[in-house]
Amino acid sequence: VKVKIPFGNKYLDAVFSVPEKKSTYGVILTHGAGGDMNFPHLVSLAAYLACHGVLCLRFTCKGLNIAYRTKAFKTVVEYLKLSDDYKLSGVFLAGRSMGSRAAASVIRHLSQEDDDDFIQGLVCLSYPLHRPNLQSKLRDEDLLFIRCPVLFVSGSADEMCEKRLLEGVVSKMKAPKKIHWIDKANHGMAVKGRTADDVMEEINTQVFSWLRENIELEPK
Repeated sequence: VKVKIPFGNKYLDAVFSVPEKKSTYGVILTHGAGGDMNFPHLVSLAAYLACHGVLCLRFTCKGLNIAYRTKAFKTVVEYLKLSDDYKLSGVFLAGRSMGSRAAASVIRHLSQEDDDDFIQGLVCLSYPLHRPNLQSKLRDEDLLFIRCPVLFVSGSADEMCEKRLLEGVVSKMKAPKKIHWIDKANHGMAVKGRTADDVMEEINTQVFSWLRENIELEPK
């Protein structure tokens, strides 16, 4: 279901992937610095979640300014929270690369503003912990403030997220957290000798099983 979400004097393009049975939980998903909501990984994950009973709302927000992206993500959260069509008990925020930074930032901001439990957790796909070859400056400040459960899915050869550094940040986080490493994958989740579909299946099943651990999903 395609929707346009009001954002300032513009609209954000978004698509709901709706499960057959009414969903009590949802996932809001967005893309990285390049591309849009039709990035193959996002389409694949949204379809997988909807097939397994989880509503997924993915949206496009162009722009390389993290504050702008965060503001857009927050607008989408409010939109879904107030939606009459999909009454949800809670949502997980998810993003790829820069989108996961925006999601983390939203959770930090909202946790300082209100105490309701609408946001259940955070899924970071290829979290960009640092710029390529600039490991001295880590983008970890939002992560250290978060208290809800967090799942990282990262490639062990991601040039923007050195394995040792992410493990160090995660050890300092106060939130319940888990890292799933995709062996030999780069920032784009490409792995020599494996098809994109094969890698996506690994990611999708990991994300869904983690969601299921963190909410009481009705068995199919």
